Amino acid sequence: MILFALKCTAEHRFEAWFRNGAAYEEQAASHQIACPVCGDTLITKAPMAPRIAKGVAKAADRNRPPEDAAQPTAESAPPAARPAAQLPVPAPAALPAPADVVASLPPSLNDAQREAVAEVMRQLAEVRRTVEKNCDYVGDRFAEEARRIHYGETDPRGIYGEASSDEVEELHEEGVAFHRIPWLPRTDS
Repeated sequence: MILFALKCTAEHRFEAWFRNGAAYEEQAASHQIACPVCGDTLITKAPMAPRIAKGVAKAADRNRPPEDAAQPTAESAPPAARPAAQLPVPAPAALPAPADVVASLPPSLNDAQREAVAEVMRQLAEVRRTVEKNCDYVGDRFAEEARRIHYGETDPRGIYGEASSDEVEELHEEGVAFHRIPWLPRTDS
């Protein structure tokens, strides 16, 4: 796994993890990476200082926020047309199950690295639970419903569902605020 500093055309800066450099290039070229602030999919690498660790465990500890630190949320993003908690969220194609991801890691990774990947997977599972608990699923009507909310044709609320690449691009062009999130499959079935 590799961490890149990224930026969108609006100069919003954020970080993202990728399996390797080729995975980043592929996702960036197909506009699969979205800015968490504005949803822009024209993403480039931003300059970043190298992180030099004296050991994997120390690097993992340095990258782990303190227990009482506030976690970054949509609420920390710049204000949009409505509160961030009500931003619609399209659900992209499902990722492999967390257990499958951890099981498929290269044997060269040590326990600290495996635990870091497992923790990311746990956090993504929590994102899914939170979205499902607090938002309405609108399925493939996501783009239509997001527009209705954006143009004030229906009451603002959190929604999630699926949207095609063309629909995502059209929503961006119209200035509809939403965020793409990694969507893990359920493990409770």
